[in-house]
Order: sequence, then structure tokens, then C-alpha cells
Amino acid sequence: MSIKLPQAPAFGAPVEQRPCPELLGFLATRRSSSAVTLAEPAPAAGEIDALIRLAARAPDHGKLAPWRFIILRDEGKAEYAARLEALAQSRGDARAAAKLAKLKIPPMGIAVVSAPRAHEIPEWEQVLSAGAVCTGLLYAAQALGYGANWITDWYAYDDEAKAILGLAPSEKVAGFIFIGTAKEPPQERERPDSQALTTVWRP
Repeated sequence: MSIKLPQAPAFGAPVEQRPCPELLGFLATRRSSSAVTLAEPAPAAGEIDALIRLAARAPDHGKLAPWRFIILRDEGKAEYAARLEALAQSRGDARAAAKLAKLKIPPMGIAVVSAPRAHEIPEWEQVLSAGAVCTGLLYAAQALGYGANWITDWYAYDDEAKAILGLAPSEKVAGFIFIGTAKEPPQERERPDSQALTTVWRP
């Protein structure tokens, strides 16, 4: 699928804000696809560039861009999975090796790396910004018509696995967004009672 985004506004230009009922409908029925149902075709190079551009518009207090992206696809993704599998096998951890199916099966993924800066903006806010990037990337992929899933598993937290991905000691994986064409529609899951989770503050 081709994608043509509006030109990014110039710095300091007023950005029109208008209602978007289509977006509300999308959010009301949005559902992640199981990673193991994702197959080719995956986004093409131009689509990936567009998805990252959209995700990078996430809220970012201080304009620090405290995150980065690592694209996993084709031979690179296969080699990354093979090294993780070798790591799991070297530890005799069959369960960890089996969990790599969610990485191996989808045709591509994008790792969103949280990379907080030394700054007066609290680290917590920078980490939250990386989470917002994951959400934006997930939603953008689905809005483009692809199935997508936000995954974190042992290889997001394991120090040796993070080193294989090329992370610095100060960096963390905010999420792997796996993207492809869903072979079957996802089924709706139970949703929380939003009213039960909401209170109104009163003095």
C-alpha cells in the first residue's frame, strides 16, 4: 500500500486542529493482532519511513527525542533471532528459545529504544515519551491497514540480549512493534470498566 503524508509543518507555523470522527471510530475498535498471525506483505521502505515520521510526533517534553528506532527485517532480523536463540540454548533455557516465535514469525519489527538524556526534564517523563512513540507507531501501522503487536519479552530486558541489539548500558527497549499482514482478524478481548477506574477529585 502506498502512503502519502501531508508535508510536515514548518517550525513555528500554526497547525490546524480539527475534529476527526474517523480517528475516534478507529480508536473505538482498535485491536492488536497476535504476532504469530502476521505474515507478508509487510510495509515497504517508504511506508516504514512514514510510520517512523508519524511515531516521532509523540509528546516529548523538552524536545529531547529521548528514543531511537532499530528496524528488524530480512536477513538482519533472521540473524538477530538466531543469536538470541543461541543465547537461550547456551543457558539451556528452552522456554526462552520457544518465546522467540513472536519475533521470528512476523515479517518485520521496529524496536523503539528508550534513550534518556541527562537533562532537567525528569527521566521518567522521557521514558513515558518512548512509550508514547510505541503507541503512535502501533496505531499508525494499523491505520495503514497492517496488523501490529507491541511486544516485550525476555530479550527486551536481558543485558546480553540488549547488547546483541546494540543498546548502550543506559538504554532500554520500550517495545518491539511487530508488523505484517494479519492472516486472521483479531478477536475482541475483555476491556476494563473505565468508570470503575475513574474518580473526580474534590477538595
